[in-house]
Amino acid sequence: MKIAADAILFDNDGVLVDSHPQVVAAWSQLATEFDLDYELMSKQLVGQRAEDTLARFVPPSRLAEAISRLEDLEVELADQTPSLTGALDLLDSLALVAPGRWAIVTSASSRLAMARWTGANIPVPNIVVTAEDVHAGKPDPEPFLAGAHRLGYKPQRCVVFEDSPAGGAAATAAGAIVIAVGDIAWTETPYARVPNLANVSVTASSDGTLIITL
Repeated sequence: MKIAADAILFDNDGVLVDSHPQVVAAWSQLATEFDLDYELMSKQLVGQRAEDTLARFVPPSRLAEAISRLEDLEVELADQTPSLTGALDLLDSLALVAPGRWAIVTSASSRLAMARWTGANIPVPNIVVTAEDVHAGKPDPEPFLAGAHRLGYKPQRCVVFEDSPAGGAAATAAGAIVIAVGDIAWTETPYARVPNLANVSVTASSDGTLIITL
């Protein structure tokens, strides 16, 4: 399958890096320290900002403390974050084929995202959208709309690679061409689905259009 687009937006966790073991460890520890129901929280945290999930479970008087503690726990484990299959090869190719035409849109804070990128040796693009950059996180479309705007392209001409239902909903609402990564079920129907980024390649046509091959 080939898709013509102007730019590419990547989610981070579950698309470029595998942070799942570290997320489980950090959130479990936080649940113990703050007497929270980890099993209940775990059903709502994938793809969303930590502050949005914690706000549903932590009293307002302790919310800032919980957010700060969770970030510290996750950053401590970030050096153990590996890249996912195909991610590094694809991003290395984009540095040559599409410089300045891709971005990472993550629900993580900038501090945590940078720690995970460093741990996984992910090249950081000029444009990133993190939790602090938006008023409303995924599943709201604002993060992907911000990413497209900063790159200078219409969201309808952007391809988004996402793995979570919240991210899929956000990208769909933004009007982007959405590629699901992995096998997590979504309410929305993605344009296509791939197991990982291993067989994804990008070339540029003579008029500068990006041709994404799945």
